[in-house]
This record gives sequence, structure tokens and C-alpha cells, in this order.
Amino acid sequence: MALEIPLQSLPSALTILSSMITPALLISATGTFILSTSNRLGRVVDRVRGIAEKIDQLMHSGSTIEMAEERKAMLIEQLGKLSSRADLLQRTLTVFYLASGAFVASSVAIGVTAIFQSEQAWLPVALGLLGACFLFYGSLMLIREARLAVS
Repeated sequence: MALEIPLQSLPSALTILSSMITPALLISATGTFILSTSNRLGRVVDRVRGIAEKIDQLMHSGSTIEMAEERKAMLIEQLGKLSSRADLLQRTLTVFYLASGAFVASSVAIGVTAIFQSEQAWLPVALGLLGACFLFYGSLMLIREARLAVS
């Protein structure tokens, strides 16, 4: 009992494959966003570790360092900002992963719709639009994080 694929000719098969490539390009773009956001998150984590070491040094040095209390307060304030950035970057990564998943689902839906000659052409379009919305929202979140980084 073999599954008969209702592709009438090579041109129709190529049209379907071409349609499936568009979400693949968006998956690639989303992957680039994921990679750069992961790098940003890694830098924030490294910075938090560096500040934690400085705070530890200030705590153990006692009062031998000038303005130790002011330095501690400044470092603790920086930790708060870095914590906000890390949280925002983590949520941004989640949004980009959702975008990638929506684009993969869109590509699969294009193929399934073509194989079964379904009239549900709205499904791949809706999934593609959902992925694009996630990608746009993630970009806005990165803009916000960049502004936090500068402040």
C-alpha cells in the first residue's frame, strides 16, 4: 500500500519545493538572530561573574580600599541592570526559537498541503505570518536590550 503523491508533473513539484524554500531562508535568518542573541547573553553572564568577583574582593578587603561602600553600591546597581538585560535576552531567545519553529511548521505544512491536495492553504500562510511576527517582536526586544546596554 504505497502512498501516491498527486504531483502531476515536475514543474508542480518544483513549485512546491520553491514554496518550501522561502520559510527555510527565514529559518536561516532566525538562526543568525539566535546566535547573536546567545553571544550577547554569554557576554552579560561573563560580566556578571566579573562583577561578582569584584564584590567578593571588596567584601574581603575590608576598609583598606578607598570608597569601598560606594564601589559596592555601584557594582550592585550594575548587577541589577545586567540581571534585567539577561532576563530580556533570555525571553528574546525564546521568541526567536518560537519564530524558527513556526517557519519549520510552515514549510512542513506547505509540503503536507501539496501532498494531500488540501484546500487548507491558509495554514502555511498563517504559520509563516506567525513566525514573521515572532521575528519582528524579537527584533524589537533586541533594540530594547541594546538601549539597556548603553545605559
